Amino acid sequence: MFYRKSVEERIADRMAQRKPLEEGKTFEHGPAKFVFVSLIVAVVLMHVVGVAIVMSFS
Repeated sequence: MFYRKSVEERIADRMAQRKPLEEGKTFEHGPAKFVFVSLIVAVVLMHVVGVAIVMSFS
């Protein structure tokens, strides 16, 4: 009456219902793509600012 599938079975059912990934599509999760791109932009910006500071003192 109160039987519930295990977590593994529920995950397997969900994975079976998903459509296959498209070729060349790296991120299927929008927020993950946003975080990844934001981190890359932040690192590049910090490097540029750091180089500008070092160049101004030399």
